Amino acid sequence: MQNQSCLITEFIFMGLSQDPTLQKIVFVVFLLVYIATIVGNMLIVVTILSSPALLGSPMYFFLAVLSFVHACFSLAITRKLIADSLWERKTISFKGCMIQLFAGHFLGAEMIVLTAMAFDHYVAICKPLHYSSIMNWRLCGILVGVAWTGGFFHSIIQILFTFQLPFCGPNVIDHFMCDLYPLLELACTDTHILGLLVIANSGLICIIIFSLLIVSYGVILFSLRTHSAEGWRKALSTCGSRITVVVLLFVPCIFIYAQPPSAFSFDKEVEMNKEVKNAMRKLWKRLLVVSLKKSCISV
Repeated sequence: MQNQSCLITEFIFMGLSQDPTLQKIVFVVFLLVYIATIVGNMLIVVTILSSPALLGSPMYFFLAVLSFVHACFSLAITRKLIADSLWERKTISFKGCMIQLFAGHFLGAEMIVLTAMAFDHYVAICKPLHYSSIMNWRLCGILVGVAWTGGFFHSIIQILFTFQLPFCGPNVIDHFMCDLYPLLELACTDTHILGLLVIANSGLICIIIFSLLIVSYGVILFSLRTHSAEGWRKALSTCGSRITVVVLLFVPCIFIYAQPPSAFSFDKEVEMNKEVKNAMRKLWKRLLVVSLKKSCISV
């Protein structure tokens, strides 16, 4: 941090809107969503941890990890947005911006957790006789460890990218949070090559994981083609809902991080819709995950 970045000691967010009335609406809406998200996710975590029967199931174990990640993401990102909506001048220190950037991408480990959950569903449905031997605690621990390790190294790469940028002004971010693309617009250097690296590090990862998830659920549905019509409809309904959840999470990420470097103009509405969809998704997708497990197993 001893480079030209030190010339900038703080950044100023433009936020979602400069309209005071709209900012009040943003405050109320996101505060309610924030409270519901934190309470809902922590209730799920406490319920699973306090029940040996639930905690002994890999599916509920992954669900507890996913809920914990979602609660942490809201604490790290949404809380700042809510607080800023009360102030006309929305600032964040350079160090605070780097911490927010790290946290946002580190908690992207949920993508790998979703992949682990999809693998759990596949084994339970396609290899039910070997489920207990395959999905043991050692494998579950390895999958969660891979998720956290992957999120950590991915975030470190984002921070290393940013530390190489010289920020000599202006310091106004046309966004409501610190992310790499908005910061690239403020750098006092050519960021074309760095933009390509962002696509490789973030956009390509989103595309690969999204493709794996879609293929995995396609394989699950294909494996059930010989089952009864009622079982097929039930599996199609629950798996279709699960695929919808995956699409709501990954499509905005792909749209944001897989843009060509020349399209650095950041779409705040897309990111805001992403946050709202994530918040809503985190509240109701638990039921979809549970219904998928129960319905597909019963098939």
